[in-house]
Amino acid sequence: MPRIIGIDIPREKTIETSLTYLYGIGSYTARKILKEAQIEPTKRAKDLSEKEISLITAVIQKNVKVEGDLRREIGQNIKRLMDIRSYRGIRHMKGLPVRGQRTHTNARTRKGKRKTIGGLSKKAPTPK
Repeated sequence: MPRIIGIDIPREKTIETSLTYLYGIGSYTARKILKEAQIEPTKRAKDLSEKEISLITAVIQKNVKVEGDLRREIGQNIKRLMDIRSYRGIRHMKGLPVRGQRTHTNARTRKGKRKTIGGLSKKAPTPK
């Protein structure tokens, strides 16, 4: 498996698709990187030479923020929102959806598994 910026990319897929396995690179950015590196996007990752891999790595390091740096920046942005107690920061703290989605129903992904509230057992009425 070819390694780009410390990440193993799939060998059998096209290099355009393989680059999307890096955090922070989607298909559009992958095409831009390959165009700048002058590499055919339909080429398979296993067919790349060491020179081409180093060229792709150089272009990524020069132009795109990926992996650890990007994750760190996003984490710092969220922490800043929480520190200034903005609406979005408070939603992050509470573990609720941040971008305006409804929470009455749905939002299970963000809220987690349902927590059942102590069920009141129905008692039979006492005879008089």
